[in-house]
Amino acid sequence: MALTSLDKKKIIDEFSQGTQDTGSPEVQIALLTEQITRLSKHLSDHKKDVHSRRGLLSMVAKRRRLLSYLEKRDVNRYREVVQKLELSK
Repeated sequence: MALTSLDKKKIIDEFSQGTQDTGSPEVQIALLTEQITRLSKHLSDHKKDVHSRRGLLSMVAKRRRLLSYLEKRDVNRYREVVQKLELSK
């Protein structure tokens, strides 16, 4: 379920603003989206895994907060991220 360092590096390279950028909202949203996708697949197989479901809900909430922050700060960057990740908002 956890992302490997190679997967993280690919996502960071794709969404980073600069060479040392690992903490921008775009990168955080992209990493959370990948984790949410993987955890959703896990939960479709393991329906009674309540602890992982709680973690999924917290990740979704954190991604929503980051998206709201990005939308307030820079609408163009927000639209790019939503389009790249194919999120519906």
